[in-house]
Amino acid sequence: MGTLHRLVLDVGREEALRRVDPAERHLVRIAADVLADEADGIGVTYSGFCQAALPHKRLAPDEPWVRRSEQVTLMVEPGRILRPGAAEPELTGVPYGSRARLILLYLQTRALRSNTREVELGRSMREWLQRMGIPHGGKSYAEVRDQAARLSTCKLTFYYAAAKGRTGFSNERIVDDGLIMLDDEAAGGDARQGSLFIERVRLSESFHAALRRHPVPIWEPALQHIQNNSMALDLYVWLAYRLHVLQRPTPVRWAALHTQFGGGFKALRHFRPTFLGNLHLALATYPDARVEEAEDGVVLHPSKPPVAKIA
Repeated sequence: MGTLHRLVLDVGREEALRRVDPAERHLVRIAADVLADEADGIGVTYSGFCQAALPHKRLAPDEPWVRRSEQVTLMVEPGRILRPGAAEPELTGVPYGSRARLILLYLQTRALRSNTREVELGRSMREWLQRMGIPHGGKSYAEVRDQAARLSTCKLTFYYAAAKGRTGFSNERIVDDGLIMLDDEAAGGDARQGSLFIERVRLSESFHAALRRHPVPIWEPALQHIQNNSMALDLYVWLAYRLHVLQRPTPVRWAALHTQFGGGFKALRHFRPTFLGNLHLALATYPDARVEEAEDGVVLHPSKPPVAKIA
């Protein structure tokens, strides 16, 4: 169990807050809330996204995204949508940030729980996102609509090491088809200017099959505490994927961490403090995770998974 979680259990929340450095008090509050939370919410994500994640920030509309890890390389290419009455399709851009990650987790969890490729992106998703701490309406809802459109139209390619020095690849689309609605009231009834909203989607058969073969269970209530932080979300699912299968302490050096998680950070010296801050956030939401900081990176220790099984 993590040091902060043990401290909270030993002396209680308020005393733990008094004993730690002021800069760590937000971590104590998260650790205490996680320990006290008895909600039964099990989510799931595809193992490929635990090894190579989406970008943290917006890219140019036509710019693809490439992210590498030790085992997998992910390339995401932006899709296009043709609005009613428009002469040319428009690029939707690559999905990015914490909202895209949460929507993707929602899609995967609903599809696996219901054993169906059909997933609603209307009221059901809004209620789920509200449980994650994202309010309905205003700027947040506009971001959700935008990221849903990006996820529904983008193309994924996973590259992996094959036998005899060869590289294999798998082309995927997250979504095969869906139903688009246009909220054109704010644009005076002009559908070419209204905002897009994907109401319902059907996950692609290949992506749904891959998810069923390689699911990684996560604990949904943990996400509430890091829902605005894309790197902390990436680190949480990475630890959920890696720690419980380890047989011995496993070092991961800074160069590998920078390659996998450092999108947008050119220099390692800038990446390192950001990574450690987000690692502490992720660990505060995962009480059984055992991760040791080292001068040349981190050391992962065999740990219990965040949840025992997939519901």
